[in-house]
Amino acid sequence: MRNVAIPLAIADMEQIYEVLKRYFGYDAFRPMQEEVIRHILGRKDALVLMPTGGGKSLCFQIPALMMEGTAVVISPLISLMKDQVDMLRNNGIEAAALNSSLDSRGHMEVRGQCRNGRLKLLYLSPERLQADLEWIRTHMKVSLFVVDEAHCISAWGHDFRPEYTQLGNLHELFPGVPVAAFTATADKVTREDIVVQLHMQEARLFVGSFDRPNLSLSVVAGCSAKDKQKMILDIIHRHDGESGIIYCMTRKTTEELSSALKLKGVPCACYHAGMDAEQRRMVQNDFRCDRIQVVCATVAFGMGIDKQDVRFVVHYNLPGSIENYYQEIGRGGRDGMPCETVLFYNLQDLVMRRRFAEESAQQELNRQKLGQMQDYAEANVCRRRILLNYFGERSETDCRNCDVCENPPARFDGSELVQKMLSVLVRTGESVGSTAAIDILTRVSSQLIKRKGFDKIKTFGAGAEISREDWKSYLMQMIHLGYVEVDVLHFRRLKVTTLGEDVLYGRKKAELSVIDRRDFKVPRKKPTMEIPYDDEDRSLFEALRALRLTLAREEKMPAYIILSDKCLHSLASRRPSTLAEFGECYGIGEAKTQKYGAKILEIIAAAGVDTSDTCGAAETSAPKPESYMERQKLLHLNSAKSRTSLPDVAW
Repeated sequence: MRNVAIPLAIADMEQIYEVLKRYFGYDAFRPMQEEVIRHILGRKDALVLMPTGGGKSLCFQIPALMMEGTAVVISPLISLMKDQVDMLRNNGIEAAALNSSLDSRGHMEVRGQCRNGRLKLLYLSPERLQADLEWIRTHMKVSLFVVDEAHCISAWGHDFRPEYTQLGNLHELFPGVPVAAFTATADKVTREDIVVQLHMQEARLFVGSFDRPNLSLSVVAGCSAKDKQKMILDIIHRHDGESGIIYCMTRKTTEELSSALKLKGVPCACYHAGMDAEQRRMVQNDFRCDRIQVVCATVAFGMGIDKQDVRFVVHYNLPGSIENYYQEIGRGGRDGMPCETVLFYNLQDLVMRRRFAEESAQQELNRQKLGQMQDYAEANVCRRRILLNYFGERSETDCRNCDVCENPPARFDGSELVQKMLSVLVRTGESVGSTAAIDILTRVSSQLIKRKGFDKIKTFGAGAEISREDWKSYLMQMIHLGYVEVDVLHFRRLKVTTLGEDVLYGRKKAELSVIDRRDFKVPRKKPTMEIPYDDEDRSLFEALRALRLTLAREEKMPAYIILSDKCLHSLASRRPSTLAEFGECYGIGEAKTQKYGAKILEIIAAAGVDTSDTCGAAETSAPKPESYMERQKLLHLNSAKSRTSLPDVAW
């Protein structure tokens, strides 16, 4: 199938959607994708934040197909390039990678394709780009530069790579060529640094929703190694035949856990930076091609894996930051189908992580990030809201797909407590951090409070009946729920959000969780998640899955690149009988219709229809709060006072 560049002047909506369907088999865009594509087609710079699995690759692949020339994609890992190139080629798109996996003949072949303009996308590492810059300027027509995993360019980012910092010369060397940077995880500081480092010219920032509703979120605290192993085996058995990743803090743990799981009959392997390159490559390929089900790995594993059908992600130990945690769980369920994530947390992990932070080059930053990760693990509010708020996305409703939502703590109307805290922030001009704010509420006359005159404001001592420990917990809830945000660029001062203003001025109520200082308990076992296709023929799905595996082995390619799980579910639900109907199913473009249509239609025609009902997950009721929790709840309710606006209240 020949790739034809569509002139920008006539790249209207109809043609964009034609490319979407023709090559990728989709009828509609996900939120924000079309807006980003149109912006890039206008030859303008962009910084795009989209969650892993949110469809960011499509945002530059479609412009690459529609613009004249070759899009150059800077990517950090060979394995990531391979996945992207394989997927594009399987969709009938001319793409290639220049990296050390090619021999001299392979290099010459790719360079020839670049020279004659045959390629629409060329993938290479930042080091390779710098080495070949002059050749690219001389022999190629570049349509677009794409910086993937752009957080790597910033020392503020969670995966800083010095070689990325050399990319700031692209605009100078290629005037008029747009630069689009993409990342799944970057806080406000990192975003600003990316724009500066890349010398982006009036770049537009696109921030997609960080919500991944298909990921269930659970934290299990205080488990022994024996309990962890038992729970992990339960998870693996719940996901029989499905892929999963288990992240561990140390190399030794990956090896020990992998060996223990093998003894239980689980096809798995370990992966860490201490293994040689060939061993790591073999494990990655075995995982991609479903020869092993589980990988026990350090954080060295993952960024280079674009496997779409990972159905569970387990953190055996506490991650060092929310960015790392979010990116690692984001490697599950990239096809939009359900994925279970479980984080184990205990004191020993926290002590070891603190030691790592103290020994790092960015001590203060890493201590701060670890503290935020600890807050997440110990939280008793909706975990998804915490993640969304961390990345600057406000949510007013709970997700109902995390362990806190499934086993909710006792809650009470905490509007008065929130108003007291926010009143402190407003009356101090949003110039204090958490310690000073709590000092004011609990009537502590520190030197700072006296010097600033904060002991004279109405709110001084307004929360003295509540302990400092409880105020710390309530303040953390307020941050997690989006009423307060922390300004990390200005001495971690606390700011009132728009959502917080609604509570402060009585326009909305705020629910807080009753503080439970007991040890954490292991939550109930999660049920197997339902696949969202009511009329699916399950036996047909399994037959299609078997055919996909056969095709994958014939083509020496991962099964998820042949057809995604979501595509198989669509086929098993719609049961097309003609090539035209087959081409209308989710994720099937022209190339896949031609390559696989006839074989799949044979399977569908030969399959019987399973009309048996599927059973839903058993309903469970939330546990009743214990008596001391009831008493605490009553204490707060009885002390509640009505209020309207800030100037009229005692505090």
